[in-house]
Amino acid sequence: MADEHEKISDAGSSSLPAAEYAPYAPHKKYEEADAVVGDINGDRGEKAGYSGHNLMVDGPAANQVDGQMHRTLKQRHMAMIALGGAIGTGLFVGSGAALSSGGPVGLWLGYIFMSSIVYSMMVALGEMAALYPVAGAFTHYAARFVDPALGFATGINYWYSYAITIPVEVVAAAIVISYWDETTNAAVYMTVCLVLIWVVNMFGARVYGETEFWFSAIKVVTIVGLILLGIILMCGGGPTHDAIGFRYWRNPGPFAQIPINGGDGVIGGSWGQFLAFWNVFVQAAFSFLGTEIIATTLGEAENPRRTVPRAIKRVFFRLVFFYVMGIFVISVLVPYTEPDLLGGTGTAASSPFVIAIKNAGIKALPSIVNAVILVAAWSAGNSDLYAASRTLYAVALEGQLPRVFRKCTKRGLPIWCVVVTGAFGVLAYLNTGGEKAETAFNWLYNISAVTGIITWWGILLSYLRFYYGLKAQGKTRDDFPYRAPLQPYLSWYGFVFLTLVMLFNGFPVFLKGNWDTSSFFVAYVSLLLFAICWGGWKIAKRTKVVPLAEIDFDTGRRELDELEAIDRERFKVESKYQKFISVLF
Repeated sequence: MADEHEKISDAGSSSLPAAEYAPYAPHKKYEEADAVVGDINGDRGEKAGYSGHNLMVDGPAANQVDGQMHRTLKQRHMAMIALGGAIGTGLFVGSGAALSSGGPVGLWLGYIFMSSIVYSMMVALGEMAALYPVAGAFTHYAARFVDPALGFATGINYWYSYAITIPVEVVAAAIVISYWDETTNAAVYMTVCLVLIWVVNMFGARVYGETEFWFSAIKVVTIVGLILLGIILMCGGGPTHDAIGFRYWRNPGPFAQIPINGGDGVIGGSWGQFLAFWNVFVQAAFSFLGTEIIATTLGEAENPRRTVPRAIKRVFFRLVFFYVMGIFVISVLVPYTEPDLLGGTGTAASSPFVIAIKNAGIKALPSIVNAVILVAAWSAGNSDLYAASRTLYAVALEGQLPRVFRKCTKRGLPIWCVVVTGAFGVLAYLNTGGEKAETAFNWLYNISAVTGIITWWGILLSYLRFYYGLKAQGKTRDDFPYRAPLQPYLSWYGFVFLTLVMLFNGFPVFLKGNWDTSSFFVAYVSLLLFAICWGGWKIAKRTKVVPLAEIDFDTGRRELDELEAIDRERFKVESKYQKFISVLF
C-alpha cells in the first residue's frame, strides 16, 4: 500500500531525469517556484513595517548559496504526522493525574472543552497554511499579519520549548525502560535513544516522515484497541465479568474537590468542584501540545495546498475519537481516588488504561502498553528536534537570526539548525548528576511549559488580523484552498479562552495555604520571557503593528499558485486503487 502511494507521489519529482520530468513542468521553473515557497518571507514594503529580507535579493538566487529545503514529505507522511501528533504520553499516562485532580466528569468535560479550543486554533492555522504553505508557518504569519516582533518572539519561544523537551523525552524513554530493567544505568538507554533521534533527523525530512508514519500507526492502532477494550470492560466483557458501567461516576463521585492547605483540606461545594474542573481544563491544554506540529512541515511538504487542507479537515474527528472517547473510557473504568494514578513512575504502571486492565484481571497487556509508551516517548523526541530545528530555520528566513542558520545541505537539511538544537539533548544527563542537577533540569523544562499555549494564542491572533485585514481591503475568501468554518466567532472563542488559560494556569498557588514561590515562577515565567522577546525586538528594530489596510496578501501568491498548478499535474491520481489510497491518507 505504501509503495503504491510512493509511485503516485514521486510522479514528476525533481529527482527524475529531465526527459521524464518534462511532461509536468520545466525542471528549472519548478525549482525556482519551490525556492520562492521555501523563502517567501520577503519584501512586504516599508509601509507594512515588515523587517523581513527582500524577496528579490534573497529568493532563488540566494538559495544557490544557502541551499533550500526539499519538498519530500508525502501525503501519507503528512496525514500520519497530523494524526500521531494528537497521541502521546499525555494521553497514555498524563491523563491519570488529570483524573485524580478533577474526577471523572470533570476530566471528561475538561478535555471536551479543550478539544473545541484546539479545533478552533487548528482550522484557523489550516486556512493560512493552505494559502501560504511556507517554511515557518505560524512564525511567518505572526510577522506578516501582526508585527515582526511577534513573529520573532513566537519563533524563539517555540524553538526553545521543543528544544528543551528533547532531553525530557529522552529521560522519559529511560524511565519507561526501567519498567523491565531497573539494574542498567539509565545513562545507557538515554545515550541509545538520543543517538537514534540525532541519526533520524540528520537523514532529513524524508526519513523523519517515514519513521513518524510507522510510529504514529502503532500509536493509533493501540489507542483504538484500548478504547474498544475499555468499552468491553465497561459492559462486563472482561475475565471477571464485572459490568462497571458508570459506577465510579456515582461513587466516589463525578467531581473531585480542589485541595488547599498543601493538600490537608479541600474547597467544598460547587465552587470547589468548578475549580477542580478548571484545573483539569488547564492540565488538558498541555496534553494537546503537538497538534500544531504539522505546520512546521510546510516547507518540506509535497503538494501542500492539497495535503494541508486534508490533514486539517480531519482534526475534528481525531480530537473527538482519540481524546473525547479515550478520556471517556478512562473516566468510567478507574476511580479518581485510585492511588496508582499519581504513582509518578512515567511508565505503564501509572497509566489509567493499564490500571483498568489490571483491575480487570488481564495479564501481559501492561507490558505491551509500556512498549507503546516507549514508542510515544521516542517519537515525541524525534518530532521535538524536527519541529524546533525547522522553527529556528524559519526565524532565520525572516532575517532575524544569523544567516548561517539558513544554510541547507544538498539534501535540503538545515544542518546548523539541527546541530544546535540537537545539542540540547545532552541536558538529559543532568538527571544522572545528582539532586541539584536534576532540579536545574526540571526548571529548564518547566519554564517552557506554557510556551505551546502562547503559540496557539499567537496563531489565533494572527488569523484574526488576517481575517479583518481581508475585510478592510475588500478581499474575499471564496477562492481560498481551505476556509475555516464559523469565522471569526470560532477564532474569538479560542483566543479568549487561551488568554484565560495563560493568565490562570497557576491559579492553585493563590488558594488558601497553597502559596509556593517556585510554582508561581514556573507558571508565569514563560509569559515574561515571551514579553521580553516581543518587546526587546520591537525596541531594537523599531517595528510597528502592521495596519489592517496595509497587510500584504499578495507577495508570493503568484509563485504559490504556479506551484499548485504544477502539483496538480505531478500528483494526478489515475487508477481506482490510487484514488483509494489518496482518500485513505
